[in-house]
Amino acid sequence: MIYKSEDAEKRSAFLVADKMVAAAKTAPKGCGEDKVISFILDGNDKDVLSAHMRDIAKETGADFFERDAKNVDDSHCIVLLGVLSDPLGLDPCGMCGFENCAEMTKAGANCAFNVTDLGIAVGSAVSIAADNRIDNRVLFSAGQAALRMGCFPSGVRVCFGIPLSTSSKSIFFDRDPENVMV
Repeated sequence: MIYKSEDAEKRSAFLVADKMVAAAKTAPKGCGEDKVISFILDGNDKDVLSAHMRDIAKETGADFFERDAKNVDDSHCIVLLGVLSDPLGLDPCGMCGFENCAEMTKAGANCAFNVTDLGIAVGSAVSIAADNRIDNRVLFSAGQAALRMGCFPSGVRVCFGIPLSTSSKSIFFDRDPENVMV
């Protein structure tokens, strides 16, 4: 049997996406509490995500949402990572800028430990993609669209998307840098 390069590349991207989700799960977490939520979108769900990104671009004038939506369209799949905003309840802490977790929750802020855990999970995930030579980019814009879609539970307010692509030149570079600013 002959396997076409394009088919093998796509399979590789999905295998790496699975490994990225596992890496996010096993990444170190504050107090050992895992509040990171991750999953993979492809096909129609990925198309709906990029449509939401385009809607946000039109509504806000933030052109980078449109630019990033094209990257999502041109990717095999996208890994989404978010974190629940439930505080760890450490006392004393104050890393979030509030006196205690109750004040942070009252203000609708995010626990610094949880956001840090998400950052470590994202770093672990993209290291897997890099180790496997799968092009990727961390997108704030995809995370915002995923929130709008209702992909995450209501307790998630911070999330990112990581689209995966295989091509002879990374689709995530030379992306019209003038459109980066809002």
